[in-house]
Amino acid sequence: MPARYDLNTLFSDFKTGNRLALSRLITLVESDSARRDEIIERLSPLLSGTYRIGITGPPGVGKSTLSSELVKKNRAKGRVVGVIAVDPSSPFTGGALLGDRVRMSKISLDPQVYIRSLATRGSLGGLSIATQDVADLMDGFGCDLILIETVGVGQAELDIMQTADTTLVVLSPESGDSIQAMKAGLMEIGDIIVLNKCDRQGADRAYIEMEAALHLRPPKDWEPPIIKTFANRGDGLCELMDAVESHRQYLIDEGELTRHFIKRRKEKIRSVIEEKLMGDFWTPGRLRILSDLASNDAPVMSAVKSLLDYQEKK
Repeated sequence: MPARYDLNTLFSDFKTGNRLALSRLITLVESDSARRDEIIERLSPLLSGTYRIGITGPPGVGKSTLSSELVKKNRAKGRVVGVIAVDPSSPFTGGALLGDRVRMSKISLDPQVYIRSLATRGSLGGLSIATQDVADLMDGFGCDLILIETVGVGQAELDIMQTADTTLVVLSPESGDSIQAMKAGLMEIGDIIVLNKCDRQGADRAYIEMEAALHLRPPKDWEPPIIKTFANRGDGLCELMDAVESHRQYLIDEGELTRHFIKRRKEKIRSVIEEKLMGDFWTPGRLRILSDLASNDAPVMSAVKSLLDYQEKK
């Protein structure tokens, strides 16, 4: 159970840019359901719709390295950057090489960069909701840009990407990443496709496969570019930054950033209502009935009706 921090003091410090206050508020929204509601309520007037970049792809393709380089380039433009590393195990990103962690650790020493690791288990309201809560806190804190990096390509990661304005799908030429990405639906959500480690054998073939996959997508006003990079050497990073800036400008021109902001608020309201309704519904009495019905092999719809009709004794 987190220490009973005073929220008035925390928010007062938070508004002055105190990193410790931000860290403590994130801990509270992750683990203290009783105070999360009040934090979300106090945070709402402070939100500005900070631009969010999602970075996803299979493990081992160099997402952490790309994230680090994107942070550096955005810091060079004077931007305050928040990084959310969604990870089941490690301090930064699962499966990352030690060198990637060291690079991220060095970046975290910059007072204008805030990095937070988010576990895939134990987060209130599900992982995508927890990610949005943390991103909202970074938004209210005054970050100009928020990077959200996931470790894998499962449904949870795809859900998380719904909170991003621009989604980078990072692949490598090895292990049939492009084919796996198509199967996982990644090519459908990517606004920018990054072929990292493009010095490796099979890069040209992977590029052709990615182009073919993109041609199968329904036509849209924005055509996702494929950017070749070799992040460890810095190759292609300027082109990647240009592509990100181009997509951001496209979103601004089309009014999409505002629509994304409204959509996130709508989803937050919906998810909180669902969470509260489910919490109220599953009383001890209904949970006992559920166990009995399941044990007795009751027909599903009959069980549903019994649970809906059940009235808790006062």
